[in-house]
Amino acid sequence: MNDDETIQRVLEGDVNSFELLVEKYQKKVVGMIYNMTRDHHLSEDLGQDVFMEVYRSLHSFDSARSRFSTWLYRITQNKTLNAIKKMKPLLFPEAPETLHTRNAYHEVTANEFHAELDRILDRLPVKLRLVFVWAEIEELSHQEIAEIEGVPLGTVKSRLNRAKQQIQEALKNRKDISHE
Repeated sequence: MNDDETIQRVLEGDVNSFELLVEKYQKKVVGMIYNMTRDHHLSEDLGQDVFMEVYRSLHSFDSARSRFSTWLYRITQNKTLNAIKKMKPLLFPEAPETLHTRNAYHEVTANEFHAELDRILDRLPVKLRLVFVWAEIEELSHQEIAEIEGVPLGTVKSRLNRAKQQIQEALKNRKDISHE
């Protein structure tokens, strides 16, 4: 049974059919939230909120306007953005043990590098950070991101390019910690 058939059954009163949608998309939704927030507990909670919102709003889904997955991911993005606005999450809490720079005298521990990378990502405008997460972490196609964001394909490519440039520039300009 495809998504449209499952949705139709739910709308006709077969509440148990909604479980099929949850089972199909739950890991992806929770994973997307985690990749934007890096918080397992928050990801699980927001994932539940997303599916509650989807269930409440299912009557407003229009398969002529978008695929169900695109509609679902847009709701996921909106819920996550609202949560991000309320807190300052660490986006990359797990990092390699040590990062070696070109200069043997300069080593940055993973925690120091991680903290710097978090600060860089946190300073990115939300629209750039989201496109970066969707493309580089979630590995969505540029077209899928355009549909989720509701923007032209060129806008997605431009935002992703700007995000990568800003991250590279910030990493290039960061001060290395010297060991004296």
